[in-house]
Amino acid sequence: MRALPSLRQLQYVIALSETGHFGRAAQRCNVTQSTLSAGIKELESMLGVTLVERTKRRVVVTPLGRTIAARGREVLQYLEDLTDLAAGRAAKLSGPLNLGVIPTIAPYLIPPAMTAIRKAFPDLKLFLREDQTEPLLTRLRRGDLDLALIALPYETGDLTTLTLAEEDLVACLPARDELAKQKSISPAMLAKASLLTLESGHCWREHAWAACRLGGKRANEVFQATSLPTVVQMVAEGLGITLLPRMAVPVEAAGHKDIAIRPVSPGGPARDIALVWRGTSTRGDDFAKLGAVLRQAAEAAIAKGRVRKA
Repeated sequence: MRALPSLRQLQYVIALSETGHFGRAAQRCNVTQSTLSAGIKELESMLGVTLVERTKRRVVVTPLGRTIAARGREVLQYLEDLTDLAAGRAAKLSGPLNLGVIPTIAPYLIPPAMTAIRKAFPDLKLFLREDQTEPLLTRLRRGDLDLALIALPYETGDLTTLTLAEEDLVACLPARDELAKQKSISPAMLAKASLLTLESGHCWREHAWAACRLGGKRANEVFQATSLPTVVQMVAEGLGITLLPRMAVPVEAAGHKDIAIRPVSPGGPARDIALVWRGTSTRGDDFAKLGAVLRQAAEAAIAKGRVRKA
C-alpha cells in the first residue's frame, strides 16, 4: 500500500494556503513553525511535487498546493461528519450547528422559526452567520458552516439544495406616488420608475432587476443601500420605489403610512427560499428534518405578509 498524506499534513497545507504565512499557519495549527515547515516538506517529498515556493520575502502556495488544500478541506470535513454520525447526531440534531443566512431572509424568518426549532431540537445549539450569498457558499464549502439558507435562483454547483418555499416579491412605493393608485404594478411600470436597490453582492438585487425584465440595463437605478430597512425609509421619503420579499412586509411596512404595497403582475416575480449543504455531508437526513421545520415557518411568514393591507 502506498504512503498517504496524514491528516496533520493536510491541516498544515490548508492553514498555509489560507494564511500565506508560516508563522500564522503554525499558530493556527498549534505547532512550532519548524514543525509545520517540516511536515509540509515531508508531504512534498512523499508526493514528489512542490506545494510551496519559499523565498526570503514571501511564501507562495503553488496551484497544485491550493488544489490539495481544497481537497484536504473536503477530506477533513467528511471525517468530521463521520464523527458526528458515530456520535449519534444523525438521528436527531444536537450540539453546535453553524447556519449561514442571507440578510433578506434572516430577520424575517429566523426569529419566528426559533420557537419551533427549539421544540423540535431541544439539544441543538444554533449559531447564525449572516452574510451575502457568495461568501456564505464559500464558507460552507470550506467547512466553516454546516448549511446555509439562501434565495434561488443562484448557482449552487455541487451543493445539495432543498427548496422550502416560493416567495413573491411585491412593489413598495410612496403612498403619494401616482402608481399607488394602481391595484398592481407591471414590469413595464417598474422599468420606468426610479428604483432603489441593495448594493452589488445581494442576490435580491438581481431578483429585483429580473422582475423589471431589463437585462443589463440599469439606467433607472437611483440608489443602492446595504439593508432593506434603509431602502424602505428612502421609499417613505418619496425618493423612489423598491421591491420587497413578501415575508419582509409585516416588518418593514408596519406602521408606515407613507408607503404602499402592491403586487407585481402579470406573473409576478418570485424567489425560492432554499437550504443548502455539502453533498458529501453524512447529515443530509438530519438537515432535511430542520428544513421541514423551516418550511413551515417560511410558509407562515409569507402568509403573514399577505395580510397587511396597503
